[in-house]
Amino acid sequence: MSAATVLKTNEGRMEKALEVLRNGLKGLRTGRASPAMLDGIRVDYYGSATPVSQIANVSCPDPTSIMIKPFSADDLKEIEKAIRNSDLGMAPNNDGKVIRLSVPSMSGDQRKKMAQHIKKLAEDAKVSCRNIRRDANKEFDQAEKDAAMTEDERDKGKEKVQNLLKTYESKIDELADKKSKEVMEG
Repeated sequence: MSAATVLKTNEGRMEKALEVLRNGLKGLRTGRASPAMLDGIRVDYYGSATPVSQIANVSCPDPTSIMIKPFSADDLKEIEKAIRNSDLGMAPNNDGKVIRLSVPSMSGDQRKKMAQHIKKLAEDAKVSCRNIRRDANKEFDQAEKDAAMTEDERDKGKEKVQNLLKTYESKIDELADKKSKEVMEG
């Protein structure tokens, strides 16, 4: 196995860890309305759990509200039920055609808790990337042991993996910092 293959494989794995963080941050409440807040909610749609966005138009007419307009009026009750049963903490207002959600502003305490949660999600992503680095280093050690590469190639490979880790850690920090600022400003 070549050093380039090991790097390529593990870079893909680090990119997935970053994507998991991105998706985790997308659905967090920041005090501003966002259609992504509903990404985790599943509606019972003919017996299968379906994301709200697949059975309705979700929009934000202003920064403090979300409007959900189902493609079929029959789905209003199921969407409303799914929102009530979720951990969003918002009461849906159903007028018979659309559902409106008011996004309450967050208190200072809630903002601090959310910032802590963001920090934890970022740290989990970093730990995941560090585990990937460890696995890559093991692959380099094994390849050198199997005489598939020289000691110098192994050391250069490990150095490249370390640089890759630094790159992804800075991307993770950047994402988390941006989201934390968003939460603290509200």
